[in-house]
Amino acid sequence: MGARKGIDYIQRLKEHPPETWIGKEKVTDPTAHPLIRPAVEATARLYDVQWAEEHASYMLHRSPDTGELVGTSFLVPRSKEDLYKRRLQSLIWAQQTFGLMGRSPDFLNAMLTVWYINRDFFGPYAENVKKYYEYVRDNDLFLTHVLIDPQVDRSKPPSEQPDEYTYLGVVRETDGGIIVRGAKMLATSGPYADEVLVWPFHLRKPTEKDYKYAISFAVPLDTPGLRLIAREPYTRSSTLDHPLAARFDELDAVAVFDDVFVPWERVFIYQDVERVNTIWKVNSNAFTGHQTSIRLLVKLQFLAGLLMKGTEMVQTNQFPHVQDMIGEVTTYIELVRAAIIASEATAEPNADGIYMPNVVPLYAVRNSGNRWYPRVIEIMHLVFAGGLMYQPSSFDVFDSPIADDIRKYYRGATVSAEEKIRLFKLAQDLAISDFGSRHVLYERFYAGDPMFLRIQTQYSAYDKREALALVERALALYREEEAAKAEKPEAKEMKI
Repeated sequence: MGARKGIDYIQRLKEHPPETWIGKEKVTDPTAHPLIRPAVEATARLYDVQWAEEHASYMLHRSPDTGELVGTSFLVPRSKEDLYKRRLQSLIWAQQTFGLMGRSPDFLNAMLTVWYINRDFFGPYAENVKKYYEYVRDNDLFLTHVLIDPQVDRSKPPSEQPDEYTYLGVVRETDGGIIVRGAKMLATSGPYADEVLVWPFHLRKPTEKDYKYAISFAVPLDTPGLRLIAREPYTRSSTLDHPLAARFDELDAVAVFDDVFVPWERVFIYQDVERVNTIWKVNSNAFTGHQTSIRLLVKLQFLAGLLMKGTEMVQTNQFPHVQDMIGEVTTYIELVRAAIIASEATAEPNADGIYMPNVVPLYAVRNSGNRWYPRVIEIMHLVFAGGLMYQPSSFDVFDSPIADDIRKYYRGATVSAEEKIRLFKLAQDLAISDFGSRHVLYERFYAGDPMFLRIQTQYSAYDKREALALVERALALYREEEAAKAEKPEAKEMKI
């Protein structure tokens, strides 16, 4: 099949809908459900964009196996130019959603591509990883993933939970595969994705009881026994009053596996605590960190643009403290951009001639973006202040007896009330809505616990040699001075 278009994605989703529950409602067709359809349509547009003639040179490439055109998010880079193509692909997709859909298809495409490149890590299941990557690539599937155990009793291991299958584990083996039971969180975009990749994020103890939880696999989301319990949707019906929430709400869900059958060919790690605990060696963050940094860049640019245009409308952009805060946002933008470019420029080929982005600057972004984004939202509060609160509840007011009041009192310095309200409605959606609050939470935690991420990547695994070498050089100055004194005896006083 090769790269899909939006209509192909929607048709497959209609034919293979995940079992999703929103409250007590079972969703039978996510492509038509009013709370999911906007995200489906936004995703379909991404698939259409990759076929746009102006993007053809970097959005698609030929599959080495079938010769069909496939998405560049599956591209195995053989040069720094290929890394640049990957950047352009993620950039174009992120711009379509203003960076607001963190789990667009290219995110897990990037992860799966790294797994394919480093498939030998998976030992006896390496061939499964290879074939699955090729299957997803050549059918252009949309994956979600689940990593984390539900928050039941985090003080106890999986085997000591109230039910030993509270957390996802193996029930039994069959000739054709395994039966799994339990739950995982958090399947972002799950209600409108094609398949789910299960990857245990928590470290597992090497005890007999905990081996059954040390598994990784992938299955279609319409697999019998698999259901998604969605959070409350933030989708709104009015695209005028909630222009972002009405279009880009990525629905998150808990995945419940009720004796789900997983074929052996879809198993990637099986009761292997050592591989689960060392899967970081696959270095999937090289590609996912590249993709998420590009998305964060676009998102920060969008927020900066809202601040620039909004303050221009009411002429607060002339005040030094406002300029200072907007300058803080543009500083973050340029640091992210620099890290992306550095990750490509300092990439080195591996033994197979494959170029992986240098993950070190990408880790710096990942460990800073989870602080920067909440700070930028705080800046929106400080800069827009009451402007975020006093916008009319609906655009219907322009067709009401108070329309003249709205046009008089809600106008900007040089713009109409309609134009100003449109801008501030965008800002409201990100700064003070439930949709916007979810984005703050997402940016804080999507990559894991911020403190442990910084400890692991910016301290424990950080290459300290250059920093320590400078200190040693400074300390050497003392030794050099002492040596010089020892070699040069003090001059004796001359007698006349």
